[in-house]
Amino acid sequence: MTKAVVLLSGGLDSATVLAMARAEGYECYSVSYDYGQRHRAELNAARRVAEAMGVQEHKVLTLGLTDIGGSALTDDTIEVPDFSDPLKEHESTIPVTYVPARNTVFLSLALGWAEVLGARDIFIGANVVDYSNYPDCRPEYLKAFETMANLATRAGVEGDPFRIHAPLMELTKAGIISAGVKLNVDYGITVSCYQADPQGIACGVCDSCSYRRQGFMAAGVADPTPYRDDSQLNVLVN
Repeated sequence: MTKAVVLLSGGLDSATVLAMARAEGYECYSVSYDYGQRHRAELNAARRVAEAMGVQEHKVLTLGLTDIGGSALTDDTIEVPDFSDPLKEHESTIPVTYVPARNTVFLSLALGWAEVLGARDIFIGANVVDYSNYPDCRPEYLKAFETMANLATRAGVEGDPFRIHAPLMELTKAGIISAGVKLNVDYGITVSCYQADPQGIACGVCDSCSYRRQGFMAAGVADPTPYRDDSQLNVLVN
């Protein structure tokens, strides 16, 4: 069976990508990162998803991204903003929840593990439709990383190239959820919130909660997410 490494954050998107990779017949190895993020409940969610989907092996790698900060997710002095219309506010602005070089670091470590495993396929839940304008979620970035991966590894230079898969790239959040439902993804065990509490209860007011809530509504699927600020949900969907 062909092996694949799947980046698994514990959120809705990465759980769907893992299900897609499994459906394509890959033997999946999942990797998550404890990088000092405030939404630490996602790591527990990633473990739950990995177990539920029967991955071959799940790793949690520890990184010190709080040492450089620069993001609301890694620096406690920068507040996570409440929801704002992404089409208006984020069209040309990279938000404070962007973590500098995060996907480059994550993909590099996944690449190293893939080479050790003999895997040549790496899956990531990057998306350019319902996302927060992160530069490291664009198709041109992933294509460039794939090129770099094949220049920088023994496997690549010896003619056994790596492939970066981003099957959600052109899907809306509703489309992602619909695809996942067909693959029996249990979204109730995932956590997407930027500032979920230790029990995984979502804030209900950040951008990630907005995308998630609107996606379930548009897909016509009941949202299993526990929110601690239900009073704000009407703001997220109007």
